[in-house]
Amino acid sequence: MAACILAVEDESQIRDMIRFALERDGHLLLDAENTAEAHAHLLEQRVDAVLVDWMLPGGSGLEFVRRLRRDERTAALPVIMLTARAEEHDIATGLDAGADDYLTKPFSPRELQARIRALLRRSRDFDDGSVLKVGRLNVDTAAHRASVGDTVVPLGHTEFKLLAFLARHPDRVYSRDQLLDHVWGPGTFIEERTVDVHVLRLRKSLRPQGADTLIETVRGAGYRISDG
Repeated sequence: MAACILAVEDESQIRDMIRFALERDGHLLLDAENTAEAHAHLLEQRVDAVLVDWMLPGGSGLEFVRRLRRDERTAALPVIMLTARAEEHDIATGLDAGADDYLTKPFSPRELQARIRALLRRSRDFDDGSVLKVGRLNVDTAAHRASVGDTVVPLGHTEFKLLAFLARHPDRVYSRDQLLDHVWGPGTFIEERTVDVHVLRLRKSLRPQGADTLIETVRGAGYRISDG
């Protein structure tokens, strides 16, 4: 299914490659050379996913992602960070900021297409309109909203998908590999460690309402959600 994708990238050759790859898959591409242009696009048009370079003129792509996550209008927007920074601590920083995926330069058009397909697929697969309940936790898949009692819990796109999947299968333990397949999609390029990062972020978001203990670590096995 075609999507509208915003690419925030200051290098014209990379923008051209992104355009070639995404338009070949039938997507509409909006491009921006800096975060100010990117915000203008977001105000004017509905966007299904965002590609963001880390190093941008006039503002950090990392801070741009953080701003997306703080705004309820864009908090659940799927984001892939593009960067030449490939060290493990850089990847962790990008994911901690709220990126759902992390694509290091140089990358091929085929790899970009695969990442976008996986990101859009898992975004749509979870929108079945159901409301899931685990203890005091409610997960509204149609509204992309999680709440504990009457309090809405702010969650990034991937944290919401992870929570929704676990809430569909309470008390069942899933390994990191299984969560990668079910939440990120089969054949994903994401490392197992990414699951741990998103679980930590999910618990952090649930902690103010005392719901972080719902997400349990089963040593040597994986994770599950349970109300005890």
